Amino acid sequence: MMGRSLASLGLMVALLSGAASRAETPAPRTAAERFEQMTPEQKEALRAKLREFKAMPPAEQARIRANLERWRQLAPEERERIRANLREFQRLTPAERQTLRERARELRKLDPEQRAELRQRIRQYLQENPERREQLRDNLRRWRQMSPEQRQEVRERLRERRQP
Repeated sequence: MMGRSLASLGLMVALLSGAASRAETPAPRTAAERFEQMTPEQKEALRAKLREFKAMPPAEQARIRANLERWRQLAPEERERIRANLREFQRLTPAERQTLRERARELRKLDPEQRAELRQRIRQYLQENPERREQLRDNLRRWRQMSPEQRQEVRERLRERRQP
C-alpha cells in the first residue's frame, strides 16, 4: 500500500517536474493536448498507472484524490520543498528507506504532547552551532550502540547527578 502511494507520488512529481522543464514552450491547455505531446513510452506508463489506480479500492482512490487536491493547493515553494525531499528519499538505499519508514511509524505512534516535545528538541538542535550538533550526533551514536543494561546504568548516573 505504501509502495503504491510512493509510486503514485513519484509519478505525479515526475509529471509535474517534467512540465517545469518544458516551460520554454507554451504549456498545452488541456489534458488531451498534454497527452498528445508525450512520448509513446510516457503514454504507456501513464496508462499503466491509470489501470493500477482503477484497480484500487474506492477508499484508496478517494485518499489519493484528496492527497492530489491538497498537493494542488500547496504554495509552489512548498511543492518544491516536497519534491526535493522526495529526490533525497529516492537517493537512499533500500535499507535506509526502510529505516526511515520504521521511524516514521514510530513517530506516528507518539501522542501529541510527545510529538510537540520532539519537535521542540529538533528545533533546538537545529539552532545549535555545527560543533555542538556533531557532539550531539556522536552522543546519539554511542547511545544506540549501548546495550539496554548500559543505557540503564547511564540513566541512573544522570539521575544521581541531578539530585542535590
